[in-house]
Amino acid sequence: MNKDSIRLRVKARKSLLDENERASAARRVFDLVENTAAFMLAEHILMYHSLPDELSTREFIDRWSARKRFYLPRVNGVNLDILPYDRSRLHLGAFNIEEPTGDETADINDIELIIVPGVAYDRRGNRIGRGKGYYDRLLRDTRAVTIGVAYSCQLCDDIEPDEFDVPVNYVITEDGIIKIS
Repeated sequence: MNKDSIRLRVKARKSLLDENERASAARRVFDLVENTAAFMLAEHILMYHSLPDELSTREFIDRWSARKRFYLPRVNGVNLDILPYDRSRLHLGAFNIEEPTGDETADINDIELIIVPGVAYDRRGNRIGRGKGYYDRLLRDTRAVTIGVAYSCQLCDDIEPDEFDVPVNYVITEDGIIKIS
């Protein structure tokens, strides 16, 4: 199955989730994230601000932002800039995603953990994004631990990666943690 077909199939599956299921899954996924060694050891974490159809990250960021240093991506042409998270300095950016404002960008080498959004994942850590390649370009330049987070309905059978696709180290759904060897 090609990536566009997988995107459509996953979108249909996610549309069947009600608000309670979405909230419960997000709590469970981020509870699992919190208990990973990667999270416990990391001080500098790149997150994403969730879109309505993604696992909500807001409660998680609010819960930990006083103890961890969070960063959010900002679209800059075909790449992502990394900026410190500051709730008071957000605006709607590219694709109607809340992005940080300002000029204080961070170096990808300072990031210890990246929580990666995706449309679909497989059990080998392969990921399908929204099709623009922003995260693949970012992930190829990092040594950070990468955790893909998703609803369990976003898990697919083997995804055939393209040459530029970068797999994640872990995939976490509400059903558990998949460690990629």
